[in-house]
Amino acid sequence: MDPELVDRIYESSFVPELWPGVLDEVGRIAEAGASLFITDGDVTSWTASKSAHEATAIFVKEGWFWRGQIVARLFAARHAGFLTDLDLLSPDEISLEPIYRDMWSQFGVGWAVGTAIPIPTGEKLTLVLTRLTERGRVERAIVQKLDELRPHLARSALMSARLQLERARIASETLAKMGLPALVLDEKGKVLAANQLIESLTSYVHWRAQDRVSLKDRGADSLLRDAVATIDLAAGASVRSFPVRDLANDAMMVAHVVPIRLSARDIFVRCAACSS
Repeated sequence: MDPELVDRIYESSFVPELWPGVLDEVGRIAEAGASLFITDGDVTSWTASKSAHEATAIFVKEGWFWRGQIVARLFAARHAGFLTDLDLLSPDEISLEPIYRDMWSQFGVGWAVGTAIPIPTGEKLTLVLTRLTERGRVERAIVQKLDELRPHLARSALMSARLQLERARIASETLAKMGLPALVLDEKGKVLAANQLIESLTSYVHWRAQDRVSLKDRGADSLLRDAVATIDLAAGASVRSFPVRDLANDAMMVAHVVPIRLSARDIFVRCAACSS
């Protein structure tokens, strides 16, 4: 195992711009392109080695990740290591897989190896290495080398996720010091952090299961959902503000949805802070 590569894997937790270079090095182990995905139902973010970047961009844009059986079988296996496509599918099944037949074949890709790693924020990190058809299937010796790296990849993902949550906590606490009740939400509206001021606004906020929250004012809640869903689409709009009524006490506050940009290339970072 290359100790310098291990160091760079951990460094990527703090400097996300290094991930493509790290993936280049991991890909060279298997003579393959390498792609890293964060998924929670959909692909929420991704990065790739230089050789795999074009294909991965199309792969994500056209929604190939969940087509066919191979990704579902990789997740269902819950294997703490790398698995080749032939560990998951028969040769006949591979020939019928949409990803292989209709997408990867355009780039000359015919073989793959991958692993799925759960991370504390509820998503999965999935690392997939794709090899040209002419190179042949991924050998067991290569899988063993990748398995030696997997614990380091898993710990790096853990640190990245923890750093994300710490950033969210700091953002909410900073707003509390300014006297602003605040939530930090991910791109799907899940609460990553909340300060004590927002927790006390029980006449405005309804706390729900699975780290979800809604506003008791239904009109305002609809505006909040729309703001979070479209926050990266609203060109030039840095803040969205709207009134929130306390229906029981005939009072009103104003909610502001502010995007958190941080590092645009950090695949672990999500999007919005809501304060009122």
